[in-house]
Amino acid sequence: MTSIRKPTATRSLAAALACLGLGAAGSYAAHAQETPASAAPPASVKAVERGDALYGRPEGGAAAKLAPVAGPPLATPVAKLPLDKLKVPEGFHVEVYASGLANAREMTQAPDGTLFVGTRTVGKVYAVLPQAGQDGKREVKTIATGLHRPNGVAFHDGALYVAELSKIWRYDDIANHLDGAAKPVLVYDDLPKDEAHGWKFIAIGPDNKLYVPIGAPGNILVPPDTHAQIRRMDLDGKNAEVIARGVRNTVGFDWNPKTKQLWFTDNGRDWVSEDIPNDELNVITEPGKQHFGYPFCHQGTFTDPEYGWGHSCSEFTAPAALLGAHTASLGLRFYTGTQFPDAYRDAIFVARHGSWNRTTKLGGDVVMAKPGSDGRVAAVEPFLTGFLQDNKYVGRPVDVLVAKDGSLLVSDDYNGAIYRVSYGK
Repeated sequence: MTSIRKPTATRSLAAALACLGLGAAGSYAAHAQETPASAAPPASVKAVERGDALYGRPEGGAAAKLAPVAGPPLATPVAKLPLDKLKVPEGFHVEVYASGLANAREMTQAPDGTLFVGTRTVGKVYAVLPQAGQDGKREVKTIATGLHRPNGVAFHDGALYVAELSKIWRYDDIANHLDGAAKPVLVYDDLPKDEAHGWKFIAIGPDNKLYVPIGAPGNILVPPDTHAQIRRMDLDGKNAEVIARGVRNTVGFDWNPKTKQLWFTDNGRDWVSEDIPNDELNVITEPGKQHFGYPFCHQGTFTDPEYGWGHSCSEFTAPAALLGAHTASLGLRFYTGTQFPDAYRDAIFVARHGSWNRTTKLGGDVVMAKPGSDGRVAAVEPFLTGFLQDNKYVGRPVDVLVAKDGSLLVSDDYNGAIYRVSYGK
């Protein structure tokens, strides 16, 4: 296994436990129940729920200043997009493909080139028409509104599948309903309603089944049997089954075009330290039989300070590669086009949304990993960089998609934009 960045020296167990806040105000519920009433925090102090992103954050020092990064409430005007700051390898070019898509997240593309884009915070699903107008801009239509975290989108046989927090819908004959008049058909609703890690990435596999992940309902806990997993089902929602467990939060996956095996990103837990654990790149080789470690083991090498007791990382499937500490590695796609040079064929592009709970931020880019014949990744290399400037984000990549012409599309929910990376003249 390999890492894009080698971690610095890790903290001792005592320091790791201190980072977790065990035995102090705001500690985990199981420990709080053992605390005498006299030691309880004042009633005026609002308790942090287990599902909150700040649960377990140390109360003092630099960590106490860290919090999730909120994006602008509206899409950034095209003239103010950070295009001049984005860098790609020699021979590649970056341009704005579409703008004005507030909170643009997962993408899927129809055979005619129409791009469908989900969102996490604004309740909308967009369609970007394939042909640019005379002004050089592509028309963006809002095809659905009022949804609850419709992050996941997948296109199949003329229909658009949309995953909300707890439901999956199908919009039939979507090409003729881009005005928003399509009536959705409920496909599946046997999903939890937890907000923590509740937004979904969905895709339809080479087996013609619909795949959906269910994240852990908090930062670190023993999840119920209904969580921390990936499921697959028939396209009508029937015959659902769990194909992977121990998955804390994946918001991106794709199939190796040669082996047909599913590869996915997984976000590591928070508040152990700035440098551990890493996010993971994993591969399912035995559907239904593998456990990827959460909450007992992280990054394939680090047993959890609270839940790792009595466990060894050797019990679980090790990651194929490490993707950096707290980088929020999200969407990934194998490169199946022919526009890029041969060295990029069958490589994996991963969008790293970027860390928020590190003093020095890491990520905010697109990296490339290439699997070897042994199923491991020899190296993880930068590909599209520049979204992180002076430890501040000017954009945050969420998903990548190989377009019909072989270029690479990259969504940016911070600016509400889609970029296009092409090769050659």
